Amino acid sequence: MDIVVFPDHRLIWQTVTYRCAIGRGGVIDNKREGDGGTPAGRYPLRRVFYRPDRVRGVETGLPVEAIGRDDGWCDDPARPEYNTRVQLPFPGGHETMWRDDHLYDIVVEVGYNDDPPVAGRGSAIFMHVARPDYAATEGCVALSPDDLVAVLATCTPATWLNVSLLEA
Repeated sequence: MDIVVFPDHRLIWQTVTYRCAIGRGGVIDNKREGDGGTPAGRYPLRRVFYRPDRVRGVETGLPVEAIGRDDGWCDDPARPEYNTRVQLPFPGGHETMWRDDHLYDIVVEVGYNDDPPVAGRGSAIFMHVARPDYAATEGCVALSPDDLVAVLATCTPATWLNVSLLEA
């Protein structure tokens, strides 16, 4: 079963509609690193990360891992580690997974451009916690903390993220 995301900031899972944030570039068909677009397509959900100092754990059928202060994600197309989890300090461009804000308190690794990663096609596409005002992301899909927990509660390895270019 698919979690379906629409360009009008709606996410539908098991007949329930949720408000979500998407990339500042909208849903796009030809994702490039740094364009702010949420890539259209259908992608597996790989695993869930959480901050153990803020979240006790996540109830889900997906693999779950705690993140640490030295976890990062490589977004540097020139590096062989592109679009993979890395340990900090890291010499290339990267995102820090242990953030001061709450956006990555719960974060789902989306299987976009990872099998294998193609340099420049986009990295660090996640489902994560939205800002309180649902401000645009850099390309991720973001939900309120309660909604993200509710969606993940019934996800399994057979659940995919389906980002649509079309309105429903």
